[in-house]
Amino acid sequence: MKLFSIVRISAVIGIVAIGSSLLVDRWVSEHTADRIFTDSKHIPQRSIGLVLGTSKYIAKTLNPYYQYRIQAAIDLYQQQKVNVLLLSGDNAHRSYNEPWTMKRDLLKAGVPDQDIVLDYAGFRTLDSIVRAREVFDADHFVVITQRFHCERALFIAEKNDIDAICLAVPSPKGLAGLKVRMREVLARGKAFIDLYLLNIQPRFLGPKEPISSANEYEFVGPPDERAPSS
Repeated sequence: MKLFSIVRISAVIGIVAIGSSLLVDRWVSEHTADRIFTDSKHIPQRSIGLVLGTSKYIAKTLNPYYQYRIQAAIDLYQQQKVNVLLLSGDNAHRSYNEPWTMKRDLLKAGVPDQDIVLDYAGFRTLDSIVRAREVFDADHFVVITQRFHCERALFIAEKNDIDAICLAVPSPKGLAGLKVRMREVLARGKAFIDLYLLNIQPRFLGPKEPISSANEYEFVGPPDERAPSS
């Protein structure tokens, strides 16, 4: 009888936990919808574009999540929607460096080095969003990532009084996309607890590294291929 009671209580707790996670997931989606854009041509101009990092490869296969984010960052820059790209990601060890990997691909695409800023301590979304303001003095920027990630990033930004919008890039379909979406439900529940109950802060802040005044930063832009060679 005691075993049956334990199983029943455990089942009730599980149902409540799942229900709460789904409610938080739905609330975050609806609460952030008006700050998400899917077309770079329609997004308002912001001085800084914050690209959230992910691995470039999964095993030996190019990661489509990474591809979509980098291409969107290039598009925003070339359309002069942003004039600085802040690349935030994990720098776990010498052979795994998300910000530097992103920078190399942006340089290849013609984005000048002076318009790229690296954040090596973007260990998770909360760190990337909060550090953008606390370390780089950016509180008026566009986040570049997939829609499900946009929603959580904007949720974190709003709780920290950061003025952010997001460009939602495509997500892979099929089983892989479904698994990521299921993990996102849990990630949002954790974000809610971190922000509202535990007041979790970035793992590392460090000294200020202000990006040159967002309002005064001169747009350099990619090289004009039509310009005559000297």
